[in-house]
Amino acid sequence: MVTDLHGYQKKAVLFGAVLSAALFSGCATKPAVSPGLYQPSRVQHAENYRHKAAYNRPYQVRGHTYYPMASAAGYREFGIASWYGSESGNTTSMGTRFRPQNLTAAHKTLPLPCKVRVTNLHNGRSVDVVVNDRGPFKKGRLIDLSKAAARQIGIRGMAKVKVEYIGNPTSDID
Repeated sequence: MVTDLHGYQKKAVLFGAVLSAALFSGCATKPAVSPGLYQPSRVQHAENYRHKAAYNRPYQVRGHTYYPMASAAGYREFGIASWYGSESGNTTSMGTRFRPQNLTAAHKTLPLPCKVRVTNLHNGRSVDVVVNDRGPFKKGRLIDLSKAAARQIGIRGMAKVKVEYIGNPTSDID
C-alpha cells in the first residue's frame, strides 16, 4: 500500500511539472532582436513624414511623441472634451492668437488646420470648430474646445463627445 501512495505522489509531481511548463510556455517574452535590425513602425513613419508645416510634424510633450495625421478623411472618434479659456491671447501651435470667443479647438494628432463637428453625447448638441492648436495633454482627454464652442454645446467642465472630420476650413483661422 505504501508503494502505491509513493507512485501516486510521483505521478502528481510529474503532472504538476508538465502542467506548469505548458502554462508558462505561453508567457514567454518576445525573442531578442538585434538593436540594429529592429525599428518600430512609428520611427519609420517619422522618417517618411512629408508635412511641410512644423505644426504638422511629430512632436514631443512630457516625453511622449505624437504623430499628426497626414489626412483626417474619415476621422471619427468618441472621447472626453474639455474647454480652455484662460490662455486668451497666447499663441496657438499654428502661430495665431488664441481667442476663447472663437469656435476653435485643440487636438493632439489631427492635421492643422481642419474643421470638425463636436457633438455632446449627453444632449445631442453639436458645434463646428476649426482645430488650430495642439492638446489636450491630460490623460483621457480627446479634444479641448474654446470657451465659446463648449458653451454652445452645453459643456461646463468635461463631457463625452463625438468628434467627426468635416473638411478644411474655408474662412480665416483665428
